[in-house]
Amino acid sequence: MKGVFTTRGTCSQQIEIEVDDETHIIRSVLFIGGCHGNTQGISMLVKGMKAEDVIEKLQGIRCGSKPTSCPDQLTRALSACLKRIAENA
Repeated sequence: MKGVFTTRGTCSQQIEIEVDDETHIIRSVLFIGGCHGNTQGISMLVKGMKAEDVIEKLQGIRCGSKPTSCPDQLTRALSACLKRIAENA
């Protein structure tokens, strides 16, 4: 499953994700906008991980006084991706 998700409340504007439909292993993540070093690091760290594990570890992380962050937005995008996979199964 490939998806493009619009972020909310962060410096990044979008996240492009590819997740294996059967194993839920993350194949790729690309943040559009935001702090390139940090988002590139997040993308490399989660590649090869199960989406569910990333959601568990990163959900709810905040950026300063903001109620969300790029890692938190990634969990929201992954949750939406997993929901689409389940709906198409």
